[in-house]
Amino acid sequence: MAPRILLARHGQTEWSLSGKHTGRTDVPLLEEGRNGAKLLGERLHRAPFDGLPDAEVRTSPLARARETCEIAGFGDRATTWDALMEWDYGSYEGMTPADIQGVRPGWFIWRDGVPRGETLEQITARADEVVAWARSADRDVLVFAHGHILRSIGARWLGLGIDFAARIRLNPTSVSTLGWAYGEPAIESWNDTGHLA
Repeated sequence: MAPRILLARHGQTEWSLSGKHTGRTDVPLLEEGRNGAKLLGERLHRAPFDGLPDAEVRTSPLARARETCEIAGFGDRATTWDALMEWDYGSYEGMTPADIQGVRPGWFIWRDGVPRGETLEQITARADEVVAWARSADRDVLVFAHGHILRSIGARWLGLGIDFAARIRLNPTSVSTLGWAYGEPAIESWNDTGHLA
């Protein structure tokens, strides 16, 4: 069976709730985020996932992703991996899109990038590294990470440019599955938050 990659976005934080760009700032989960991580874990331990017993698990080293992974019940199996860290937003760290528009009208992250942070080429290279790893063996993989890096992985899994990530939003504590259809990379499910209902 061709390998799939399951993408779990971390639970809600104060900054994700307010829309602030949260790159490398280690913001903790809110209680809502911890509850969401618990529900996500329960979902992943029920059919059809059944705990993904053969899957390799990796997590961003940032606390909000690691804690989501641990609460979901995968912490003892997870390896931290810097490739899964969120985009380094440089000068725009901690700013909302509206704040950024105030100083740079017309700004669009997927086209314009960020000053003094990670370039579009660098985020693409990291996403490509994750995709190559996920496809490297006959087993599913599960990653716990952040909105923009996971959206980038989604775009690159499909073989599309990084700007496609603008069209595939992700909510906190969502799970998405990237797999195959007719031998081509495909989205099996995206931004699934049914476990939070």
